[in-house]
Amino acid sequence: METFGDNWLIVGLMAIAALGMGLLLLGLNLLIGPSRPNKTKGDPYESGVPDVSPVKARFTPRFYMVAMLFVVFDIEAVFIFPWAVAFDALGRYGFLAMLVFLFLLLDGYIYAWKKGALEWV
Repeated sequence: METFGDNWLIVGLMAIAALGMGLLLLGLNLLIGPSRPNKTKGDPYESGVPDVSPVKARFTPRFYMVAMLFVVFDIEAVFIFPWAVAFDALGRYGFLAMLVFLFLLLDGYIYAWKKGALEWV
């Protein structure tokens, strides 16, 4: 009969094996892999056209703020939909946990609103 600790022992052994394999392969690459660095290999390359002007920022910080808000909306949907499906089974504890989650989410939206992240002008 399995105990709770046996499952975690297997998970730990798999994590150690994965870490060991990754380190082994990186070490073998350093030992065996060829390394002939030169200026041409170090230059940036895109579509066969060499850089003629310095690289400038392509996206404004506003773009990243909108992207983070989009991720927050996605996380909201990921948590609220399964909660709604299992609402009856979760009971009062599930309801209170979702109220805390929604309060924190609302707090984040109010912060973004006050910072002007939701303005499209």
